[in-house]
Amino acid sequence: MESVIQTLTVYAIPILFAITVHEAAHGYVARLFGDDTAFVAGRITLNPLKHIDPIGTIVVPLVMVTLSGFMFGWAKPVPVNFGRLRKPKQDMVWVAAAGPGANLLMAILWLLFAKTLVLLQMQEAFFFLVADAGIKVNLMLMALNLLPIPPLDGGRILVGVLPRRLAWQVARIEPYGFIILMVLLVTNTLGFFIQPFLRLGSTVLRLFI
Repeated sequence: MESVIQTLTVYAIPILFAITVHEAAHGYVARLFGDDTAFVAGRITLNPLKHIDPIGTIVVPLVMVTLSGFMFGWAKPVPVNFGRLRKPKQDMVWVAAAGPGANLLMAILWLLFAKTLVLLQMQEAFFFLVADAGIKVNLMLMALNLLPIPPLDGGRILVGVLPRRLAWQVARIEPYGFIILMVLLVTNTLGFFIQPFLRLGSTVLRLFI
């Protein structure tokens, strides 16, 4: 029980930051390219309460991290009206890429935080565990969202870069995207795509500190 509580304590802040900044980044970039839907809805904010889905943001990720060490979850999607973007098909790529890009940036920031702890000769192991969790969570979210399955960000990017005929065929998968994701999850196939990012993050962390 004690180890479960420790795991929840370590991962709570990294998960909230990872999901909140990811979603806010989508809305911010959408506004830059002409769609202020998320801004009007008050979703371009770092206030996690605006983005939290009680089940997808809190319960599912923490339960999965505790039981399996694998983090899976979701937030309330930031509303984006792609039709209001100045160049909808082209700009969609940047809006979609903003989320994973934000996770990559946060992974780097957690890495710098760990390095700062070393430079300050901090001895408290808890803060190193939080930094490690921050790197892992953000790399996992980045990898997960880059899967080329609509409506994940990778799927949106794929639709944006493919010729219109092929893009239309990929877009038609979107109603079944969540089902496909669940199948990948329960068959442990999803871990095949995620684990390389986790190993990379852990290796870089060890080399960095």
